[in-house]
Amino acid sequence: MNSRKIKTAVCLAAVMLLAASAAFAQMGRTWPSEKKIVADPVTGLPLTFLTSTDGGYSQSKIYQTHRQWTVDGKWLIFRGVRETGPQALAVNEETGQIVQVTESGFMGMLCAGNKTMKLVVMTGGGGGRGRGETGAPGAAPAEGRGPGGRGPGGPRQIIEIDLAKLFADVAAGTVKPAANYQRLCGTIPATLPADGNMGLDANDDFVYFRVGGPETAQLSEGQTLQKAMGPRNMGAGPSGLRSMNLKTGEIKFIVNVGFQIGHVQTNPWNPGEIVFAWETGGKAPQRTWTVMADGSGLRPLYPEAPYEWITHEAVIGKDEVVFAMCENGRLIPGTPGQEPNYASAGTWEHPTGVGVINLRTRQMRIAGQVPLWSGGRSDWHVAGSADGRWAASDDFKYEVWLYDRHNGETTMLAGPQNVGADHIHPTFNAEGTKIEIQSALISKDKRGLNICVVPLPKSVLNRTYSLKLAN
Repeated sequence: MNSRKIKTAVCLAAVMLLAASAAFAQMGRTWPSEKKIVADPVTGLPLTFLTSTDGGYSQSKIYQTHRQWTVDGKWLIFRGVRETGPQALAVNEETGQIVQVTESGFMGMLCAGNKTMKLVVMTGGGGGRGRGETGAPGAAPAEGRGPGGRGPGGPRQIIEIDLAKLFADVAAGTVKPAANYQRLCGTIPATLPADGNMGLDANDDFVYFRVGGPETAQLSEGQTLQKAMGPRNMGAGPSGLRSMNLKTGEIKFIVNVGFQIGHVQTNPWNPGEIVFAWETGGKAPQRTWTVMADGSGLRPLYPEAPYEWITHEAVIGKDEVVFAMCENGRLIPGTPGQEPNYASAGTWEHPTGVGVINLRTRQMRIAGQVPLWSGGRSDWHVAGSADGRWAASDDFKYEVWLYDRHNGETTMLAGPQNVGADHIHPTFNAEGTKIEIQSALISKDKRGLNICVVPLPKSVLNRTYSLKLAN
């Protein structure tokens, strides 16, 4: 073969390789079911693992503050690192099929539609692959850093993905290029640094996102600039919230605060209502906050005392937010959750457990707490069902607990999991019949996380009560 033919063959091979690589990384790529049902070693409940790390993959669930299932209840959205790199993925709970639902990665939070089969994500804006919540999806996010690490500067884009259309084409075997499924909603300029810490409004028409930079220097009324604090030297302000209209791309001011904002979430039942945190990496002077999208109503959500350690809040119903009231225990060096700089906070002398506060009446009730005999010591990440019937938590032994808000009964759903690369982060489905967690129970290295669904026992779901439920 002469040199010209050799060059032609090489070029043709390169073109074919590029085409194959593009198809390999395409939105809509599928993986076969990895579904496994494993009896919990302690409770015996059937745990449905929808992913497996046996092949060296990495995955983790969306943070507990956000919707996990698509609005039709059939697919769970999660973050994954596979052959195509860090991407958002979806797994069909019934069939186990896994589908790639982003093309060029994402930054920060994945926002599944509340009323539509859409997914809203933030990307780096330059066409490059985005980061996961605090780095690559599946990496252990440092507690307190919040969803979306502070990445390098640059413009950001908000992208809306039509999941219904994508899933239909996957089923028909007619997947098209990504442009057929995604729409550019708007661009956030580099002068308004954003990192993907965001929430989708109840009507799926706005996103609210955290920003930094010089435009946050002018604080909203009543706010004062705060310094970094605690063992991780975090929490300093200023920072702010902005909104984007997903139809027009218009960006509007909401609020600037004097501290570091973390965990931006919305009320899926009440348009324009936002809940967010003062993130310090440990005990904050005032952890939980709420504000409306027009900037009105900025206030502490649960006004906490200096001796309380409040954390991991999540909106669970039209009027309710659940949060953890943690404890510091004996301040054992190296024990997860121990914060020597906050020795006066979260001690056993004061109430701990799962707190639920009403956004309207501002009444707080303790729904339950990890039993005294459990080595898990304290509730850590918390959840609740939208019907007001259940609360749930994980603890420092990676156990999963269920609390009956009607009669106060406590039930262990899953015994100690492997420590894993991150916490369990429980989240209820819309019907309040099961909980999604991320678990390392079946991982060979006891670190890799898998997407897992924990059912509520029929004996619990079939309970009847002589007194009427409060909600």
